[in-house]
Amino acid sequence: MAYPGYGGGFGNFSNQMQMGQPVPGTGPAVLPGGYPACPAYPDSYSSAGDPMWTYFTAVADQDGEVDAEELQKCLTQSGISGTFSPFSLETCRIMIAMLDRDYTGKMGFNEFKELWAALNAWKQNFITVDKDGSGTVEHHELNQAIAAMGYSLSPQTLTAIVKRYSKNGRIFFDDYVACCVKLRALTDFFRRRDHLQQGVVSFIYDDFLQGTMAI
Repeated sequence: MAYPGYGGGFGNFSNQMQMGQPVPGTGPAVLPGGYPACPAYPDSYSSAGDPMWTYFTAVADQDGEVDAEELQKCLTQSGISGTFSPFSLETCRIMIAMLDRDYTGKMGFNEFKELWAALNAWKQNFITVDKDGSGTVEHHELNQAIAAMGYSLSPQTLTAIVKRYSKNGRIFFDDYVACCVKLRALTDFFRRRDHLQQGVVSFIYDDFLQGTMAI
């Protein structure tokens, strides 16, 4: 299936380096279960003339995929983090887990393209809510960012997220991305089992562990 993007209408898969910009005047529809609807993404992309192909192939294995360490190097070389600190290895691991549909523990170029678009959207969202330009977001700013991505979360859940990802009450870009990745991956895991889209699912314990421990 085409993986959902969750994020204010982003997902403009062009061959430009600036991709995934939010589309003005659009936003995700929120389903009864409290999570955003899935925008449709193409299942394949062309690498011809794509500037990201250079970054990807410079670190990819012979099988055309990258692991977490290679992804970290690739993203650092690409400059996607801008003036923020490079992504940690742990964040790169959960990025791969988010899109690892074949459970290889690695990411191919098509998945990397999808990740790139998501990262651009999250970055733009981060910059938008970081109104003072501090390079961090606080509790109320994270609330705005998550709402802009189409999620409907309780105050208690938001507080738990802040406690998990903040340092002295502030959330840095790397942790913000880690939060966005996990929120998207867990939402997709839940959504696939929520056949009536009502926000209620019955889990088998082993299924729950497999889905959550991998992220």
